[in-house]
Parts: sequence; structure tokens; C-alpha cells
Amino acid sequence: MKKNILYLILILAFSSCKKQNEWLDVKSNKADIVPATLQDYQAVLDNTDVMNTNYSSLGIVGSDNMYVNDILATTGGGVAERNAYKWASDIFENATVASEWTFVYKVVEYSNIVLDGISKIAVNDQNRTDYNNIKGSALFYRAIAFYHIAQIFSKPYNKTTATTDLGILLRLTSDVNVVINRSTVQQTYDQILSDLIEAESLLPATSIYKTRPSVVAVQMMLAKVYLNIGDYNKAKYYSALVINLKKTLIDFNTLNVAQTYPFPNYQADNREVVFFNRSVGYTFTGVSEMLVSKELYNLYSENDLRKVIFFRNNTDGTLGFRGRYTGNLSIFCGLGLNETYLILAESAVRTDEVSLGMNYLNELLKTRWKRDILGNNTYVNQTANNEEEALTFVLNERRKELPFTGNCRWEDLRRLNQDPRFAKTLFRTIAGQTYSLLPNDKKYVLPIPPIELIQNSVPQNPR
Repeated sequence: MKKNILYLILILAFSSCKKQNEWLDVKSNKADIVPATLQDYQAVLDNTDVMNTNYSSLGIVGSDNMYVNDILATTGGGVAERNAYKWASDIFENATVASEWTFVYKVVEYSNIVLDGISKIAVNDQNRTDYNNIKGSALFYRAIAFYHIAQIFSKPYNKTTATTDLGILLRLTSDVNVVINRSTVQQTYDQILSDLIEAESLLPATSIYKTRPSVVAVQMMLAKVYLNIGDYNKAKYYSALVINLKKTLIDFNTLNVAQTYPFPNYQADNREVVFFNRSVGYTFTGVSEMLVSKELYNLYSENDLRKVIFFRNNTDGTLGFRGRYTGNLSIFCGLGLNETYLILAESAVRTDEVSLGMNYLNELLKTRWKRDILGNNTYVNQTANNEEEALTFVLNERRKELPFTGNCRWEDLRRLNQDPRFAKTLFRTIAGQTYSLLPNDKKYVLPIPPIELIQNSVPQNPR
């Protein structure tokens, strides 16, 4: 039974692959589909339909940067979208499939298939480079999948309670018969960091494809994870490694505002994208359906080009978002230099280097500001008198720069709610009824899908 499940998984994996899987044409039967060579395992990881497109953006649906019209909110989209949008207690309503869980765990499963498989291949001088790249890639994919799951299905990291708070299911084997219990939040992040640190020692410095990981992508992810758990010295260290190597931000003055989607494709010359991931498609986050909060829009200054490049005016007076690094596809969930600049700025401020943090923030913002008719940048460098003033400035810019990148806003709300200075109550009105989400509410953690509770008998998240 286990082998049949594994065969089915791999058949689906290989049938979705492109050029890298041409070797499959010579296979004669289903048994041959089970990977055996390093080339085979690379093909599993090159299935971008699984490894780079299966991430949930339900956090965006539950955040304060967007809204949808009442008809969509009450009758449109999927049941999980509608319930997440109004912060309901029951998200999945006994659904037998929850893509927010199963799709991301599919990335984990493919990664484990590769890690288990290559462990049986002897390493020598001829195959060592390929072997290390494949192993490092699988570790990276597993880590980033675990991270995304943790932002939705476990509590935000709190140093004082992380060893007892319920984390996610850390599946570290491709054997589907192994029963996995829930880890703690601390164990969850320890595993994510362990996978990333090992991957850093194995991967090449850069990758020929932005859908494949590299050392730079690992360091960006390490900076992101350390920021999330409040280890600001390490967040600063890893983000600085990246920025000192890659400083090529997009000058927004070079973008064509008249284009429907102004940003260049990641495969071509979007220099800010280092690793490409995108979310599954949701109706509520579709390019036509998702509307932008006026509160968010009003944060931008007139000379801030993000105000015209990120947003569009709809004919009914509402605002849409067109600033996706995926063009007209689903939400960008990858790793971009703009986010790394913001991580470096925040972590520098939080480690008593206020001027340094503001310098990096200014370096980012000057690429977003309009030039005058003589070609001079109109941006004026900002300064701060103390840590709180600088932190307020940086966090405000995080919201403006990354309004619909992955679940960044949702992640920020979760972590910042633990600081009374930045805690925020969210409100939403749907068909005349007002809903609210208080800081540190239990509803910042989605319930485990019912089908998973049946299969693994794991404890549910209280709502």
C-alpha cells in the first residue's frame, strides 16, 4: 500500500515536469517511475507546479490591507476564504480536503522522498556537487514549507511559551505510514533553522533558475525566520550577508506606469526576485476581486511611486492592486531583496543601531521615489531620534512595501501584537454586520483541518 501511494505521488510529480523530465520518455512501466538516480531526484524538485506554487495566502485574506465586496464575502470563493475573511471559529466546515494544509505538505512529502532516496546513493568526487545541490535543495524546500504552515496553523513564536505551545506536524520521512504528533513551536522553528543551516552548506552561491534555491536564498530565508522569532542579531547578520552581495533594487522610475502590470517577469529581469514562489489561487486574492484598504492607500506620500505602480483606480471608485511580482498570477510568496532590506533595517534598529537601520531604509526608499523633471530624486533621507521612532518608521514601510507579499502582513500582525506599542484590533463590516479580531486572539491560529484530525489524532487548535 505504501509503495502504491509513493508511485502515485511520483507519477503526478513527473507528469507535471518540463524539460528536466524528458528522460521519463524512455521509461517503460510504472515501476520504473520510482526515482533512482540523482537526475531523477532533481526532476522531482523541478516540478514547479508543486514545489513553487502550493503556498497558502489565507493570511492575506484575514489581514487589514484588503477587502472584498459583500456579495463575494457572503457567497463567493471557497468556504475557507469566506470564513477566514470574517475570522470565523470554524474555517473548513468539515471539508474533506483543505488545500491550505495538503498542498504545502505535498512540498514536504516530495522533499522527504528526495532526502530518503538520495541517502541510498553513494557519494564520490564525480557526483558530489550534484548530490549536495539536490540534498540542499530538498532541505530548503522542506524548511520553507514548514515555515509557511507554521504561520497559519501554529501560534506566533513567543520565547516564554514556545517550548509548550503547539507547533506543526514535522514530517521528516516519506513513509506515509509513520504517525506524526504535533511538535512544539520551539521544535518547529528549530527544525526549520536546522534544515536551512544544513542547506546553506550544500547549495551553490547562486542558481541558474529562480525556482531553484541557492545560498543567497537560504540566507534570505534565515534572516526572515530569525526576524520572526525575535533573534534580531542573527536576522541582521544574515540580511547583511545578502545585501552586501546583492544591492540591485529596481528603480521605480524605470517602470512603465501605463502597463497593466508594471513589474518585469521574474524569469526575465526582475532583479529583486532571488527565489520564486507563489500561492495557490484564491478568489478573494484575485487581481479583479481583491480590493485595497483606503487606510493602507492613504499611507503613501504623493511622490511615492508605489502609490501609482502598486495600485489602480477601478471604475466604481475602489482600488485594486497590480504590483505583484507574479504579474497577473496569484500572490508572490518568494524571496525578494526589498524584504531583505526591510529585515536589515528593522533588526539594526532593534539592536541599537538606529542610524544604520535608517540608512538601509533610506537606501530602499530612494528607489521608490519620483524624480523631478531634471532627473533628480525628490526623496529626502529620513532620520530618527530614538529606537521607537525609527521602529515605527520601519514597520510602517514594511506594510507599504510588502502589502500583498506572501503572508507578510499577517505575520507582522501576529508578531507585533505581542508588543503593546504596535498591537492592533482589526475590524470588518460585511453586509451590515461588524466583525473584529483582537490582538493575540486565538483566531490568529487556524484550526487543523478535520480530515487531518481523523487521520492522525492530533490535538486541535482552540478557537
